[in-house]
Amino acid sequence: MQNGVKRFARTGGEDSSLIAPIKKTRVAEEVADRIRVLMLDGSFPAGQPLPSERHLAERFGVSRGSIRDALRTLETIGLLETRHGQGTFPRELSVDRLVAPLASVMAYRADLQDELMDVRRMFEPAVAHAAALRATEEDLTDLQRIIDTQRQKLKSGESAITEDTAFHAVLARATRNRVVMSIMATLNDLLVESRTHSLQQKGRPARSMDGHEAVVAALRRRDSEGASQAMYTHIDQIADFQTPDHRDVHSPHSSHSPAR
Repeated sequence: MQNGVKRFARTGGEDSSLIAPIKKTRVAEEVADRIRVLMLDGSFPAGQPLPSERHLAERFGVSRGSIRDALRTLETIGLLETRHGQGTFPRELSVDRLVAPLASVMAYRADLQDELMDVRRMFEPAVAHAAALRATEEDLTDLQRIIDTQRQKLKSGESAITEDTAFHAVLARATRNRVVMSIMATLNDLLVESRTHSLQQKGRPARSMDGHEAVVAALRRRDSEGASQAMYTHIDQIADFQTPDHRDVHSPHSSHSPAR
């Protein structure tokens, strides 16, 4: 534990903005945010114990109760673990570990689902735009195979959530951009709950397949603008199924134009 204290005392020097007294009212949340940043920048590496509650309280200028609440919050969302007799340790950070808590929250927050759909409108038409310029014949073959399987499942009444997710993953792969692929994987993780629910609605699976076919048709023509518009329309139609009371807000004929 002493090593953790010494290491923390050296981190960033005495003038570090992350290790200064906290004056905000939501103290425990602010402490949790600062500890999370210190984990991300490597100051609190996985496998090494955090400094003691007493030392953290002194350095942040807060009560030990606030430190305890902050650590409990981070442990609840899977970023920390307590080892009996050893202390509190940061856990290895991974996309799954960071996304899972957010996905759980989003399942109960309709407003966040709406905002996630906005993110898709901003991001996925641009992905389709790039894919139309960079997709290989193998990519196009894989996308068509996914659509064919989707069609077969639709005819037999089976769920095609796997194919729905795979389509967007392969489309991201076609951009040849690893960051885009990683972001799409994160989006797909966050969309599991909403896809599971919405694909059970009458007409939604067929509409999804039609949207995918329109995107692939544009990709085959190497029509980047057409692919972008097809993806934007596809996401709009999905949004209609999820938020029927807001169909007039983001319709394809509204003043909104797809993100490029």
